[in-house]
Amino acid sequence: MASSDQKLTSEVTVDAALDPGGLIRESYRIDGLGLSEARSIFLDWAIKLAPELQPQIAIRRLLALYAPYGGPSHPMTVVLQEGLGELAEAPHRRGGSRARRP
Repeated sequence: MASSDQKLTSEVTVDAALDPGGLIRESYRIDGLGLSEARSIFLDWAIKLAPELQPQIAIRRLLALYAPYGGPSHPMTVVLQEGLGELAEAPHRRGGSRARRP
């Protein structure tokens, strides 16, 4: 297991379906990454995520793979945790006439 003082190298295997283009991996390699940049990278990742992958599972796998290199306070770890929390809290949408019924 990696510790947060270890640097993430390009040799870490990236699952192309899980991390298209290695966006998340590269975010952990950027010195001085801020929350706004991490959110932008996360949005790019979410747009490129294959439709057959469930975002909650993908985020959990990314956290397991990369978070040990950045630690809990790394901006990308924070953003991934936020994304995971928002997905868990998202209300189920009711459409059509059912949405207009009390």
